[in-house]
Amino acid sequence: MKKVALITGSSSGIGLEMAHFVAQRGYNLLLVSNDEEGLIKAKNILSAYPIETTIYSMDLAQESAANELYHYTKENDFEVEVLINNAGIFFFGEVAETDVQKAQILINLHVATVTQLCIFFAKEMKTRKKGYILNTSSISAYKDFPGIAFYGASKSFIKSFTRSLRTEMRYYGVYVTCLSPGATATNLYDDKGINVELGKKLGIMMSAKSVAKSGVRALFNNRANVVPGVVTKIMLGFSIITPHWVIYQIRKHSKWLK
Repeated sequence: MKKVALITGSSSGIGLEMAHFVAQRGYNLLLVSNDEEGLIKAKNILSAYPIETTIYSMDLAQESAANELYHYTKENDFEVEVLINNAGIFFFGEVAETDVQKAQILINLHVATVTQLCIFFAKEMKTRKKGYILNTSSISAYKDFPGIAFYGASKSFIKSFTRSLRTEMRYYGVYVTCLSPGATATNLYDDKGINVELGKKLGIMMSAKSVAKSGVRALFNNRANVVPGVVTKIMLGFSIITPHWVIYQIRKHSKWLK
């Protein structure tokens, strides 16, 4: 069987940058995303490395996605030694105003697919007593804010789930790491009215490359959790100590949710 690193959400942004750093370690790649055109471009870019890159376009937010992807690896004799769950979506909005289907897509992608892929491939890694799992959470997992209830709660699940999984798999020699970045300059925010370029200039947003480098390095160094960037750590610290009555007053007197 061919050993590969499976990376979801790898047609652009953090996922694509992760692919670079994993390829530098000599792993063949299996890149998965719903952006087929982006995957083709990514494969061409990664052809500079002396490894083989396979792309598979699919919608990871479908209920059967994890099962379909797992069977795809079996049919193609891939042995997934590295699993990186990075695919994600983001939207602002009050819970009461959110489309039910839109909410379900986020939950499927961030919770169901991530956990099912971990079940499938962790079982094989446990048997081999070797493997690496990196799940992408967010600093929003540490504090609850209005407007991102679905995103923050799903990322909180990923953080908690990954920590438990790490404690279980450590016994079998499998490395499990949780990556919790802050705002990152990717197309995740392109249609959300957020000035990405200004965020980068102010140091509020990190580059996808910096985040990916921190995540991959932490994974292979067997770290439990990584929050990349000094500014991000400071912002996280302030958000954790901010009481909810302050958050409510900001919500009450501002129009940012609109």
